[in-house]
Amino acid sequence: MAKNDALGEYHSKRDLKRSGEPGGSRRGRKAARPRFVIQRHDASSLHFDFRLEIGDVLASWSIPKGPSLDPGDKRLAIRTEDHPLDYADFEGSIPEGEYGAGTVIVWDAGTFEHLGDGSAEDALDRGSLSFRLEGEKLHGAFTLVRTRGSRQEQWLLIKKDDEGADRRRKPAKTQPESVLTGRTNEDLA
Repeated sequence: MAKNDALGEYHSKRDLKRSGEPGGSRRGRKAARPRFVIQRHDASSLHFDFRLEIGDVLASWSIPKGPSLDPGDKRLAIRTEDHPLDYADFEGSIPEGEYGAGTVIVWDAGTFEHLGDGSAEDALDRGSLSFRLEGEKLHGAFTLVRTRGSRQEQWLLIKKDDEGADRRRKPAKTQPESVLTGRTNEDLA
């Protein structure tokens, strides 16, 4: 199978036979509504990998503190390489010496709806993407906004003040388990 050009950076960073990560096969049908997944990744530091199905890939950001339900929080989200669609179900332990070594669980998953004019791809290119999540742990509208003047592609993830907002609940700290298996990163370690 030919590698998707959009996944060139993904493939160049990994030895998939050693890491056990998906290589990019679609594994079945494309979802009727685009998916999102948030993976809790305990690598060199614990962080959350936020992924949105845009086109034929999972557009990806690393969120060091995890998503917040408080509209007053602006969470740093560093854009990373696109991932294959079949990465949405990946849980496992990436061995030492491999890129991203550490444990990965599916912390939250569901569907999302792009909000606003044009396509999600166009909004991403413009640097401001608004969307509504329907997940197991997260619900409601969020915006990703690219910051200016940074050397890395840095964004901010901001929760909109809607029915899914909650200034007191801290799911990134209080709900460490996988929505697929109920396991934690510590269970995989």
